Amino acid sequence: MRYQDTVFGGLMKAFPRWRFDRLVERHGADHRVRRLPSWSQFVAMVHAQMSGARSLREVVAALERFPGSHAHLGLRPVRRSTLSDANRLRPAGLFEDVLAALVGQLSGAAGRQGGEMLRLIDATRVAVGKRIESWQVDGCVKLHVVYDPGAETPVCFAVTSARVNDITPAKRFPIEPGATYVFDKGYYDFGFWAALDAAGCRFVTRLKKNSPVALVETRAVAPGGAVLADRIGRLSRRLAASRANPFDKPVRLVTVRIDTGREIELVTNDLDAPAEQVAALYKQRWQIELFFKWIKQNLKIRHFLGTSENAVRIQILTALIAYVLLRLAQIATGTALGLQAIARLIAKTTFQRRPLAELFDPTPDRPPDPNQLEITFAKS
Repeated sequence: MRYQDTVFGGLMKAFPRWRFDRLVERHGADHRVRRLPSWSQFVAMVHAQMSGARSLREVVAALERFPGSHAHLGLRPVRRSTLSDANRLRPAGLFEDVLAALVGQLSGAAGRQGGEMLRLIDATRVAVGKRIESWQVDGCVKLHVVYDPGAETPVCFAVTSARVNDITPAKRFPIEPGATYVFDKGYYDFGFWAALDAAGCRFVTRLKKNSPVALVETRAVAPGGAVLADRIGRLSRRLAASRANPFDKPVRLVTVRIDTGREIELVTNDLDAPAEQVAALYKQRWQIELFFKWIKQNLKIRHFLGTSENAVRIQILTALIAYVLLRLAQIATGTALGLQAIARLIAKTTFQRRPLAELFDPTPDRPPDPNQLEITFAKS
């Protein structure tokens, strides 16, 4: 009989062992915790995300329940103490590099849509609990993400203290020339805007009420629409008596009535696009909010397996890795199932020996495998 991998094994094939080992060599990660190889830690943590394990004890128990799966996964025996040590001591940078590699793979698999690169920037607070107060006063951390809504994947990411300003990691993220960036008032920084503009990027964000603007031109808008005003203006030339504004260019101000009836004022460096298009771009920012909501509801970043800063970072990064693996499986199988349905199916069938395509579509319209044995019952 032909060998059949488990559901979890099929999912992990998206990032083969040899690619992982190259990253391990770069970080020298196996020198820190010799009793548990990096690959075994990685597999255990991804399985914890997929299965929804709430403690290290649950992770170890789940893997011990299916010892036959260890060989095909290349998994060494995992113990609670060694997994805890690995999460505390092994550098989280290894998981960052794995996530970056998978994100590149997903972006290529999803492809470009409509030729436009749209990037949404935002951050969300993740409550870790009072046990981390020794290194984090308020028991929370922040996950910062640049999100590609076309590929439905984060392209840049950082985990910081909850007290770090949103703009700080955003300035460190690489800028993609020619892309359109959409963000809220947490990224209200004229230096950041100037850097985007210099790279040939378009940006759309909210205008703060206390920002002085000298109006240059007022354009006509269609009556009865969501766009209430369309104007051109210039921001203050100086930020302080001794400091000039680094973004000394005309800006577009578009006043919009949103679905709730509230009026908001948008600002962009795009002086030519229709005002309705500017409003539609800002409305797409909601997609990153849905992404944050999805990972919080479906992945394991509510119950943390460790209390050290490194362990918390590894767990959040592993949650993002699990998300990307699910998206890759969704694209590879061509299933019509939503990501939440896929996550729930895999959580219940991790060590069943079934192809992913068959799991997602149990009655596919394809001819039977000629190598598959058939048993025919004689009629009496």
